[in-house]
Amino acid sequence: MTALTDTSHSPRRPPWGWLGVSFIAWIAAYASLVPFADAAIALLGLTRQTHLGEAVHFFFYDTPKVLLLLTGIVFLMGVVHTFVSPERTRALLSGKRLGVGNVMAASLGVITPFCSCSAVPLFIGFLSAGVPLGVTFSFLISAPMVNEVALALLFGLFGWKVAGLYLALGLTVAITAGLVIGKLGMERHLEDWVRAMQASQSADYVGEEMHWAGRIDAGVAHVRDIVGKVWPWVLAGIGVGAVIHGYVPQDFMASIMGKDAPWWSLPAAVLIGVPMYSNAAGILPVVEALIGKGAALGTVLAFMMSVIALSLPEMIILRKVLKLPLIATFAGVVALGILIVGYVFNAVL
Repeated sequence: MTALTDTSHSPRRPPWGWLGVSFIAWIAAYASLVPFADAAIALLGLTRQTHLGEAVHFFFYDTPKVLLLLTGIVFLMGVVHTFVSPERTRALLSGKRLGVGNVMAASLGVITPFCSCSAVPLFIGFLSAGVPLGVTFSFLISAPMVNEVALALLFGLFGWKVAGLYLALGLTVAITAGLVIGKLGMERHLEDWVRAMQASQSADYVGEEMHWAGRIDAGVAHVRDIVGKVWPWVLAGIGVGAVIHGYVPQDFMASIMGKDAPWWSLPAAVLIGVPMYSNAAGILPVVEALIGKGAALGTVLAFMMSVIALSLPEMIILRKVLKLPLIATFAGVVALGILIVGYVFNAVL
């Protein structure tokens, strides 16, 4: 009876075989992207020499590409999250002095696949745990703007130099903006209920052991949760990108965001991006299409960063937590950082 009881409580074996087969299938699918897109337009009786054929080819190539990257990365990050829970993160960042905490929070943002609105609940959790205001903003900026989805997709679309420069400059924006907001001492512009919660709650954390089978299950659940919510944005973004790629004249796009466009084109791109709402996976196909039409990389990336880091829905949610002067400061500091990143990209690439 004792032996049976011990066996019943033994940890479930991790599904390594299933995981290995899935990995091989993922590699095979990724290697077949171009043949799949070619076969799709051939089946539809189209050729890439026409606007419609080029747009359809772009859609059938980029849709599985982005979804494959998204699924793989989100699964890995779901496993990583079993080692670093939100409670542990809050406990880790709480009480850190300004500067060290900003770097830690911004770095954490890189490995969290959150859009701007999804990052807000954890942002609130940081505040409630007593994490300094500037440190929380470093996370809030970094999480949507410099997450692993954006980096992986930039790497796949433009190469490691662009991805690396984006990582370095994005982290610089997140860390610097958090430092500036922290130095301004704007805690008085938190809503009263947030300040009361800060005073009453602690950041104690009690860890739980988890076996690898559970971690893999968490990764799968992460995919279901995040990819299940994000895929319509991916399709919408790729659809817009396909139309731009297939139909929008190159000269027209170059006149708005091109390398020879007037100085105000970059600030205009940032302003255009703010009312929009998407995540990195949804907006990057649009970025790729704009780049393919001759737009300046820095201007287009500034547009992308404003969409995913300064979205209007995010501002509406933050209004429940922050008073208007703090929201305006946050938006202004981040917008300035985005402009600097855009001008740097345009100058060096």
